[in-house]
Amino acid sequence: MGKDSITITNNATGNSEEFPLLSGTHGPSVIDIRQLYQKMGLFTFDPGFKSTASCESEVTFINGEEGILLYRGYPIEELAEKSNFLEVCYLILYGELPTREEYDNFVTIITHHTMVHEGFKDFIKGFRPNAHPMAVMVGMVGAMSSFYHDSTDVNNPKHQEISAHRLVAKMPTIAAMAYKYTQGQPFVYPRNDLSYAANFLNMMYSLPAEPYEIDPLHAKALDLILILHADHEQNASTSTVRLAGSSGANPFAAASAGIGCLWGAAHGGANEAVLVMLDQIGSVDQIPKFVAKAKDKNDPFRLMGFGHRVYKNYDPRARIIRKMAIEIIEKTEGKDPLLDIAMRLEEIALNDEYFIEKKLYPNVDFYSGIIYKAIGIPTDMFTVIFAMGRMAGWMAQWQEMISDPNRVIGRPRQNYVGAAKREYIAVDGR
Repeated sequence: MGKDSITITNNATGNSEEFPLLSGTHGPSVIDIRQLYQKMGLFTFDPGFKSTASCESEVTFINGEEGILLYRGYPIEELAEKSNFLEVCYLILYGELPTREEYDNFVTIITHHTMVHEGFKDFIKGFRPNAHPMAVMVGMVGAMSSFYHDSTDVNNPKHQEISAHRLVAKMPTIAAMAYKYTQGQPFVYPRNDLSYAANFLNMMYSLPAEPYEIDPLHAKALDLILILHADHEQNASTSTVRLAGSSGANPFAAASAGIGCLWGAAHGGANEAVLVMLDQIGSVDQIPKFVAKAKDKNDPFRLMGFGHRVYKNYDPRARIIRKMAIEIIEKTEGKDPLLDIAMRLEEIALNDEYFIEKKLYPNVDFYSGIIYKAIGIPTDMFTVIFAMGRMAGWMAQWQEMISDPNRVIGRPRQNYVGAAKREYIAVDGR
């Protein structure tokens, strides 16, 4: 860390204090204000934590201005092209790319952890058949602490590792069970001879009455999407996992909290909103009309899948997934009107002054929904798959947080603007 400091002056009192200025591997310097209240009697006000670093992390780095995303220092473009999801999981969890022996061992561990306790079959029956799959997943992941209570000692490194393995391995099984339950179909057991993505597709679509042939391109596309969703720095759901875990909550409870946060339309639900928008537009001919509506401040219509809280450049994940969307549409459907609309919208976004000025570039959600649709995944499962991909990142961030010797329970402050102190008046005197 750097040894520089910065002086903060309270103009109201004239009091000045020095605060350390910390330097990371990449990104802007960070003012260490942990002693701000003790030294100056002040809090900071930062709704949404837009300018606040809540932790130190070695997992993921994002440069939103330049459109850079690194997992443990490796560019997302290289990992998407050369790696696979389970290798990326190992990288995120352990900090380094695995050797051949480490990789084979990790794949074996994850593969043999994919089955869930048989009690889950009875547990899931407590949900209504029309329950949203995300609601089912929140409950089932949270319940894992009762089925797998032998690995919930948060201070035991071995328990931390086993819990991470179990969560990464069982997410596809739980996700597929949630889908099958809503469809009234029998659950399908995982198969040890299939890859992570192929196994999920088989559990989703196979039936006892007929075999399901897994399309290699579908499995490849899903594996790519999982890689792109594996981690994304201190986003809302990751921060939720860290905050829940900071209290000492077990990893299954923390992961369940993260899934609940991800369910929000402004976070994991964005790719569903993209498909709804494309359907609403309907055809390429209607695009000018809807672009005009999007530019009108008085019109509630918004173009979904454009812009990002962090990226002020082209989302690097969008560049990668765009190629896959085109490839899979051409092979499976030839032409898709939704893809035509999406590509035309992207062309406008990259050339229209309004979009350029506001830095509204297509993001990863813009194309992922189109891929999901092409391989037959229903819209209410989009965010479930997002959670599958993000679990490795959540667990890496949770382990990093729980192992920090300086860990403290998360406790944001506030700027209180309610009523001043007042006296209680008995009900008959009010």
